[in-house]
Amino acid sequence: MCGIVGSVSFDQSSFVFTEPYIRRMRDTMTHRGPDGGGIWMSSDGRVGLGHRRLSIIDLSTVANQPMANEDGTLQVVFNGEIYNHAEVRKELEALGGHRWKTSHSDTEVILHAFEEWGIDCLHKFRGMFAIALWDARERCLWLVRDRIGVKPLYYSIHHGRITFASEIKALLEDPQQRRSVNEDALYHYLSFLTTPAPETLFEGIHKLPPGSWLRVSANGDTQERRYYDVWDHVDPLEGVSEDEIAERVIAELRTAVELRKVSDVPVGVFLSGGIDSSTNARLFSDGDGMPVRTFSIGYDGEYGSYKSELPYARMMAQQVGAEHHERLLTQQDLLDFLPRMIHLQDEPIGDPVCVPVYYVAELARRHGVIVAQVGEGADELFCGYPAWRRALRLQRADALLPSTSLKRLALTGLRLAGKEQGHRYETLRRAAAGQPVFWGGADAFTDAQKHRLLSPRLRRRFEGVTSWQALEPIWQRFNETAWERSDLNWMSYLDLSLRLPELLLMRVDKMSMGVSLEGRVPFLDHKFVELALGIPTALKTKNGELKYILKKAVRGLIPDEIIDRKKQGFGVPVHEWCLGALGDRVSRELDRFCVETDFIDRRAVARLAEQKQGPPLWYLLNLALWWKHFIAGESLETDEVDGREAFRADPQLLAN
Repeated sequence: MCGIVGSVSFDQSSFVFTEPYIRRMRDTMTHRGPDGGGIWMSSDGRVGLGHRRLSIIDLSTVANQPMANEDGTLQVVFNGEIYNHAEVRKELEALGGHRWKTSHSDTEVILHAFEEWGIDCLHKFRGMFAIALWDARERCLWLVRDRIGVKPLYYSIHHGRITFASEIKALLEDPQQRRSVNEDALYHYLSFLTTPAPETLFEGIHKLPPGSWLRVSANGDTQERRYYDVWDHVDPLEGVSEDEIAERVIAELRTAVELRKVSDVPVGVFLSGGIDSSTNARLFSDGDGMPVRTFSIGYDGEYGSYKSELPYARMMAQQVGAEHHERLLTQQDLLDFLPRMIHLQDEPIGDPVCVPVYYVAELARRHGVIVAQVGEGADELFCGYPAWRRALRLQRADALLPSTSLKRLALTGLRLAGKEQGHRYETLRRAAAGQPVFWGGADAFTDAQKHRLLSPRLRRRFEGVTSWQALEPIWQRFNETAWERSDLNWMSYLDLSLRLPELLLMRVDKMSMGVSLEGRVPFLDHKFVELALGIPTALKTKNGELKYILKKAVRGLIPDEIIDRKKQGFGVPVHEWCLGALGDRVSRELDRFCVETDFIDRRAVARLAEQKQGPPLWYLLNLALWWKHFIAGESLETDEVDGREAFRADPQLLAN
């Protein structure tokens, strides 16, 4: 696990790179790789690669990056893990013709695999990765993001060059990189709490979509291709018995967990007390006889919006004989972490779970663990969210009322009743437009709510625009390739394409790497994902039971009390915190953001404060602090009152 960075100056450009230029970008990410750093520069100064190393596989210095092949025609920097690197290495050794300098470096496997198979070598790899490879013979740069999008990779093309990095803050060290807001991305952030790839909230900075590569020639020509779509690899399990499917699920998951134990440094498990993390801990504890190290986060009191899961985490830790560690978070922990959270995020990640993810990673690192397995992905693959069940019911209800004219009539009635701001109106509006009801697991503001929230200028700009524009390409791929075009498969595929890689996995990457810890995701092993999407929909929610087939697979491995308890999720008491100790700062920061920019309507935000809407205020606070730190270039450490009136002290704002 590392941080990678680099630049290529195009043939028509006079710009050449220096080591200080690459080093300055590279060392913004020292937290991603505290164990060392390397730089490679081409002899003509037109290509530079940088790397920060977190040593996990092959701790020797000979495995340092950037790494070259035998004749120096290939140079690679790589972030992530190739879990099956030993298997691929054996295949390469059997073919012959390669000279090896490391004993078991997965980075070197990438180099020789590319020599042997070209870019098709990606199909050999089982892992998570962001790869940058310079091919001197072809004079081209390859940028690659793994199939599921566990690892991020950003790039920017400007002033006759391309720059790329694991984090946006590295790209911002280029003195000619613009710092301005991508308004289209801002519009979609308000829907999804993140920006859909390939856009970011920075104008001109892009992120590579999951399962894609970008080829950049030295003359500046670019070619992007999706090399992986899960539906191309799914084997439908129609006609297979429940028992056999359950056996396959646990066998494939066991393999995924076992692969993610491969490490030359200590590995642990984040344990929330739910089915997913408990299953990770159970499977991880099997085999080598060593106690698993588990880590859990709770809060310093009971909150109405979040109930403690620590008793279930302790139950599971005791069952597997874990070396268990816990930490209770306070509102002060949130206040202390807020500036660093914004800095680590690079662009807003509206999910408040960033806070406990950071602290549980810090807890693990403090106890000597450098790699941790996490439970993301199972809910999306097996329908684990109660909100998904509601969405399925709404979609079925829509199918029973096929008349578009009746739906439009109902919309008119809701508008006349002043109810177009609600989710009921939005659901009906989508149905009337022939769109699916489900727009992702993070459905923050409806389009009607957004148009009320935006400044008058942006309201005019986005008149008639909806965030369906970001989802439509995913919808088209789904309808063209899915073996079973069910509502539930659409929901899984959409979240695999957007919410998981750009929100949930992004928060794991940014927060865990913020304390120099690698997060691994067994449920999102691509072979396991392919298996899960081959399971008929009817077995995932049989008799209305969420995660039916997964629960059947793990019953007997983890306690029934964990399997059968009500779904809760890894949450945060953000409602209470935003209206408690954080309340004054929320009001102050949002007030300033509205006054000094032209993105959000001050009156609309004032209404949210007046109505004590904790989560929406948190989403907007992320945006405001991001702008303050990355666009305005100000420190977030100070929290001084600057004389402006806060929302709740200015009731006149609500007059209109």
